[in-house]
Amino acid sequence: MEADTDVRLRREAAEYYRAHRVPQRMEEALNALFPLRPADLYGELRICSAIISSHYQIPENAFSEATEADERERNDSVTTAVEWVNESLSAMLRDLKPTDQCEIDKMLGEYFSKKVEEKKEVEKEEEEEDTLSITSCIPSAVAQSGQKKEAKPGKKSSTEITIPPAEPSESVLCGSLAIGGTSLAIAKAGASINHVPLYLHIALLKRSQDSPKEMTLPLPMVTLLSYEKLSPAKLKLMKEVMLIPPVQLSLKQGIERALDIQKEMMRLLEPAGKAQLSPQLADSKKGRAHNKEKKASPPALNGVSHLGCLITGCDNLEQPLLLIQTACNNIGLELGTDMYLAINCAAHELMDYVKGKYEILTGTFRSPDEMVDMYVELVNKFPSIIALVDPLRKEDRQQWNNMCCALGSKCYLIAEDAATNSSKLKTDHNINIPMCSGVVLKYVNQTKVSDLIELTGLLDGQRRITILGSPDGESSDDSLVDLAVGLGARFVKLGGLSRGERVTKYNRLLAIEEELAKNRTLRYDADFEFTDFAEESQPEKQQPEVLPPLQQDSAPSQPSVPALQGHSMPAQLLESSTLT
Repeated sequence: MEADTDVRLRREAAEYYRAHRVPQRMEEALNALFPLRPADLYGELRICSAIISSHYQIPENAFSEATEADERERNDSVTTAVEWVNESLSAMLRDLKPTDQCEIDKMLGEYFSKKVEEKKEVEKEEEEEDTLSITSCIPSAVAQSGQKKEAKPGKKSSTEITIPPAEPSESVLCGSLAIGGTSLAIAKAGASINHVPLYLHIALLKRSQDSPKEMTLPLPMVTLLSYEKLSPAKLKLMKEVMLIPPVQLSLKQGIERALDIQKEMMRLLEPAGKAQLSPQLADSKKGRAHNKEKKASPPALNGVSHLGCLITGCDNLEQPLLLIQTACNNIGLELGTDMYLAINCAAHELMDYVKGKYEILTGTFRSPDEMVDMYVELVNKFPSIIALVDPLRKEDRQQWNNMCCALGSKCYLIAEDAATNSSKLKTDHNINIPMCSGVVLKYVNQTKVSDLIELTGLLDGQRRITILGSPDGESSDDSLVDLAVGLGARFVKLGGLSRGERVTKYNRLLAIEEELAKNRTLRYDADFEFTDFAEESQPEKQQPEVLPPLQQDSAPSQPSVPALQGHSMPAQLLESSTLT
């Protein structure tokens, strides 16, 4: 029986490879290599592949109908991308050198532009057909419209508030994944041919083949907590609370320290640990948004998010910060010296367009100007916060300016959703985003390696920092880390320290640190530097603010590495993890 199965599988495999012309392609490759007689034959035959994340994101609390619709759209996009690669891109790029990244990316961009134009033509034809069908129904439409009461001139609704409307969401062309995936695969092939790691290949491309003598590593923004907007708890503002290790620590030490804090956080969130936590939270001042509350309920651990972090819920803005502060104190760390915080506010998800305000807590609303005042108060009270991501919508540009002038010298104000898609950021060699300290770039859809190189160069020239971020729906490919290192990103935003697709990237970051240290090409930045936007027009007076030096004796250099409630941790430091 087994013999019959083996014969059948071999026959099916042979038919499959013949249908895809594998024997002919292999013969062509071998014939081309024979005159060269390379010493590393198998190295020359190496095939490079790349995995790119889809732009489609399926929320954890989405309804089944929405999830199924998103899944169908995702599958259609992947199927179309595969067709582009097999039918067009393979033939177009044949015989080109993978080391010529710029030229190949240019061809990919032109191919994509043609696809966009084709889609516009189809949509135009469909619109004309719809117009004809609507024209035949005009009489009935007029009759219906005549029944509606006209609004009295000069009278406005009492709930109408003038705010900048949300910009229309960018449409994503089905199949665009093929462009980004092909560009990344070309970069990996070029690195393989030049016998250098991908991060060094990217650095050489950015520096026009001028080899860097030293390289710095991006600091990780490690997601510790995530707050569900649909949970019974009131807090909506903080989508992610992230840990940033001090620059004076090695990456390994920083990630180990983050793991220690996570372990203590889990202990505090369990029922046995709440007795220690609750009194501290009950005695805290809730702020103007909730000063009528008698007592804040202690948060509880609700599982592990798709971001690889702990899920919980809180009732006010201070509660999660006090929770982390308690965890640090319990293990002998000082928040603001031994570890820093970043908050992903995701404010664009909180706007109530009827009220014209942000709903920061359930039933608590703030105008854009009030949001600026709130952030100033929060950062002044918790100076350990050194980064705010998407604190406002991108449309609230005046408030971005006000916040940069008020807080720019104390923390990074970063645009993620406010920076939209990487391919849309370039406008006449300028970065079309609000005033900010830096931008989160993501490698998705039609984004090409050359796009990231150009964008990071523009950001460097404007004294803005670059953060490479992984999409919510992430894969296990670790190329993002190499891109971040090669491009000279200041931070890398990878999610939490759980789930295999996240852990793989942290492992790659640790491996690059070890390799650079071994080659004596690793350089550590001395301090965090912030931009004083209020003094930016007077360069001679501008002095970057720096954080106090790390107290090296505040924590052991080799802290124990905890395990996450049965979930495996990184190999080297973290091992591939599985979740139930």
